[in-house]
Amino acid sequence: METDNRPFWQRKRLSQMNPAEWESLCDGCAKCCLQKIVDEADDEQEVFYTELACDLLDLGTCRCGDYAHRQARVPTCVWLKPEDLDEFHWLPATCAYRRLAEGRDLPDWHPLKTGRPESAREAGFSVTGRARHVAGLDEADWPEHIADWPLEESP
Repeated sequence: METDNRPFWQRKRLSQMNPAEWESLCDGCAKCCLQKIVDEADDEQEVFYTELACDLLDLGTCRCGDYAHRQARVPTCVWLKPEDLDEFHWLPATCAYRRLAEGRDLPDWHPLKTGRPESAREAGFSVTGRARHVAGLDEADWPEHIADWPLEESP
């Protein structure tokens, strides 16, 4: 009997992963924790990321300050689930969930490949030093805060 020694993300579809495997795909970049603007007038509904971070985001570690209760505390919080794979187009091209949904492998700097949770930050693919908290900002003012730093990998 032959054993498949490839890592789980290369052997399984996203829909086949157990909760621990699913959660481990997060690289800790925190880009999904940024406020986003969707161009509703555009047929493609282009997504623009702002530099504005969720209040629960720890800007130093790029981790949620209350992950277990995030949906209760922030009703608009993103919750990625396997049944929503068709909607992953809005995620940055660097995101493991989107990459795997598109049939691509994880990037070399991904924590599952490096064995180090800080590798996304060290490689420059996180919001560390780029995002900020702004209390009380009206949503109409978000366009002034569209991120001008790269959200994608270099070609």
